[in-house]
Amino acid sequence: MLFTGLEHTALASPEPLKLAQWYVDILGFRINYEYDGNYFVKAPDGAMLEIIPSVGDPVATQMKTPGIRHIAVSVSDFDAAHEDLKKKSVKFLTDQLDVKGNRLVFFEDGDGNILHLIARPQPLP
Repeated sequence: MLFTGLEHTALASPEPLKLAQWYVDILGFRINYEYDGNYFVKAPDGAMLEIIPSVGDPVATQMKTPGIRHIAVSVSDFDAAHEDLKKKSVKFLTDQLDVKGNRLVFFEDGDGNILHLIARPQPLP
């Protein structure tokens, strides 16, 4: 197998350290690597985001504009995670949704990027 997976996804931010710290403080990730103002944050399951310095003005996005639209965050306990985000005053974009047995809720990170919690009764194949 030549291509083995996705190593990380990059987000451009006007304040990379501030956004990286948001992922640490709100989602419990950790900053695992930094170079030249770029910060990698790592989730407990090993997934990584690279947060890089942005250039220019942000582009307005919505749930279905072209391009990467959201980052799905897996949780061990959906209700507890949802309540934890509420206590941390995270900006929610939807109420809790139930889609084909999956539970999810959309919210924004510190820069307005779209994320959602996901709890599936069965993992995807």
